[in-house]
Amino acid sequence: MYCGNCLRDNAMVAALRGLGHTVLMVPLYLPLTVDEADQSEGTPVFFNGINVYLEQKSPWFRGAPGWLHKLLASPSLLKWAARRAGNTRAEQLGELTLSMLRGESGNQSRELEELIGWLTTQPKPDLIFLSNALLLGMARRLGHDLDRPVVCMLQGEDYFLDSLSEPHRTACWELLAARAKDADLFVAPSHYFANLMRARLGLPAERVKVVYNGINLNGYDGENRARPTGRLPTARSSANEDKTGPVLGYFARMCREKGLDTLVDAFIRLRQRQRVPRLRLCVAGSLGPADQPFVESLRQRIGAEGLSEDVEFHANVDHATKVALLESFSVFSVPARSGEAFGLYVIEALAAGVPVVQPRTAAFPELVELTGGGVLYAPDSSAALADGIETLLLDPARARGLGAMGRRTVFEQLNSQAMARNFLEAVKAVPGRPKK
Repeated sequence: MYCGNCLRDNAMVAALRGLGHTVLMVPLYLPLTVDEADQSEGTPVFFNGINVYLEQKSPWFRGAPGWLHKLLASPSLLKWAARRAGNTRAEQLGELTLSMLRGESGNQSRELEELIGWLTTQPKPDLIFLSNALLLGMARRLGHDLDRPVVCMLQGEDYFLDSLSEPHRTACWELLAARAKDADLFVAPSHYFANLMRARLGLPAERVKVVYNGINLNGYDGENRARPTGRLPTARSSANEDKTGPVLGYFARMCREKGLDTLVDAFIRLRQRQRVPRLRLCVAGSLGPADQPFVESLRQRIGAEGLSEDVEFHANVDHATKVALLESFSVFSVPARSGEAFGLYVIEALAAGVPVVQPRTAAFPELVELTGGGVLYAPDSSAALADGIETLLLDPARARGLGAMGRRTVFEQLNSQAMARNFLEAVKAVPGRPKK
C-alpha cells in the first residue's frame, strides 16, 4: 500500500541528490512501497516490523540470539509482513507507540543500537532528518552518538495519536512533547500544521519552519486532457469504451478518513439531480486489507442505485497509470475528514491541470489560496460538496481556468526541486547538537 509520506520523502531525497547532495535514506519497519524509483534501494531495513512487534510482546525475544533476530529480518518475511500491514489500526498500537517514543529506554532499544552501530560505519552526515515526529524517540541518541543536529518533519501525526485509546493517547502526547526537546528544528508542510503542532507540543515559533511539499513532475508533461466529455484511460468492460462524459475523480487511500463515502454520496446526489449528463466517478489510490470491507460497502451502495457501470475503482496503481487517471478527470475531490497537514493528492491533481473541490478545513484553504486551483465547500456536507462539484462541471471554462492556474503554480512552486531547495534554506541555520 502506498503511503503519501513515503512518496514525499522519496521525492525529497531524489531532488536533493539531483542538486548534488549525498543523501542516505534508511527505511524503517518495512521496505518502502513507492511508485517511483526507490531512493532507499540497497540500504538495510532497520527497526524491522516483525522484530519490533515481537520485542513489544515478548520479554524473552528482547534478549533472543542474534541469528534469530537476523532470520526474522529476511526480505521475504518483511514482504509477507508488508502485505498484512494494512490491517493495523492506531487504537491497537498504543503500547507500541509509547515504547517507540521512549527510545533508548523502550522495548526496542536493541533496534536503536543496531541502527546507530550501522550509521557509524557510514560517512558522517551534516544533518540527521527524521521523517516524522513518531520517530522522536531516536533523536537524543542519534544526535549524541553521531554528534550532528537533528531535524524532524511534521507530517500529520496528530490524527494517528488522537486515534490511540486512553490512557495511551495522553501519555504519548506528553512524551512526544518531552522528546521534542531532543530535536533542533521541526519542518511542517503547511502553516496550518505548523501552528497546530507548535501548540500541541509547546514549541516556540522559531523552532518550526514551513516547507511546502512538492512532487516529481515526471510524466506530467502535457496539458490536462480531461474535458466535460473526457474518457477514462482504462475501462472495466467493452460496454464502457463508448461512454464519454465528465469524470469526477478521487485519488488517495480508499478509506473513511479520507471521506470517500462522502464523495460517493455527492456523486449519487449529482446523478439524481440529472443536471450533469453522463457523469461518472473514478476512485483510485491505495487499498489495504483493513479498508476492503469499507470499499465493498460503497460498491454495494453504488450498485443499489443502479450506477455500477458508471463507477470504476483502481487500487495501488503505478505512477504512469496514476498520471493517466488524473489527467482523465474533469474535477477532483478528496473530502478528507481528518485534519490534513497538507494533502499531496491536491497538488498531484493540479499538476494534471484538474481543478479541485476541497473542504474548508485543515490545510486545504491554504493550498487553494496558494495555487488558485479550486474551490472550497462547507465540510461534513455531501450536499455542499455536490454543489461545489456541480458548479465547476456546469462551467467548464471556469474549471479549465482553475486547473490551468493550479497547474502553473505546482510547476513553478510545488515541484520536488523547489521543495528540496526550500528545505535546504530552512535548515541552513540549524543550531548545533541536541542537548544531552
